Amino acid sequence: MRILRTIAEVRAAVREARAEGRTVGLVPTMGAFHEGHLSLMRAAREQNGLVVVSLFVNPTQFAANEDLSTYPRDEARDAALAEAQGVDILFAPEPAEIYPDGFATNIHVAGITEVLDGASRGPHHFDGVATVVTKLFGVVQPDVAYFGQKDAQQVLVVRRVVRDLDLDVRIVACPIVREPDGLAMSSRNVYLDADARAQATALNRALDAADAVHRSGERDGDSIRSAAQSVLVEAGIAAEYLELRDAETLQPVTRVERDALLLVAARVGAARLIDNHLLTTTDTSEATP
Repeated sequence: MRILRTIAEVRAAVREARAEGRTVGLVPTMGAFHEGHLSLMRAAREQNGLVVVSLFVNPTQFAANEDLSTYPRDEARDAALAEAQGVDILFAPEPAEIYPDGFATNIHVAGITEVLDGASRGPHHFDGVATVVTKLFGVVQPDVAYFGQKDAQQVLVVRRVVRDLDLDVRIVACPIVREPDGLAMSSRNVYLDADARAQATALNRALDAADAVHRSGERDGDSIRSAAQSVLVEAGIAAEYLELRDAETLQPVTRVERDALLLVAARVGAARLIDNHLLTTTDTSEATP
């Protein structure tokens, strides 16, 4: 595996791979790798001739009061983990390489960025995500890019950028990877002390409770949300949001008639955590257990 720092180096490596007839897969990350990241790398490795992983803590998606300065960073550890998954290139640029002096362009996706994390974290957040991902697509020009479904809203934002700007890249959303107790893997889980770590498991338990109510036949949105809210209240967690939204448009859902996302964000201890479940409308009542 090569660790590259400049756009020019990455472009040269991609040109070489293209000349050899290899497809290119990209996994955009901010580092602090966990099994969720590694699952994306493995998917990219299985499906592509060249695998590029970007490691860049993107400053433009953090607000002044957020954790940019304390976000976990350990490049040597991340590099070893990426190499073990068969990654070919780790693109680890300095901020000035991505945002040179005078940088003045911003990608804004209207509508779906103004709710949920966009409302909680501010409009800068998804502008920063959309801008840096568009830059990475321009640098790497991947055939396929891999994202985790835990960041469901981010996946939808990236898909909209690709559609609206006619970018020639296929977006693959890989399943959420969880700890044995159900907590969604996140780089920010390192902020949790033992008590907060135990409390945080209520997020997935709340979503599971709502999913069970939905699978029992309930379609009323308030009833489904209430099942999740009860678990959060019992655990002493006040959610920033607990929302039932259309899985494609993020419009509010009052009755589940098509696939919907139940999404939650909450501050637990020192960490702000997010999670979600997809509530599908496929009838599985007669499926074999």
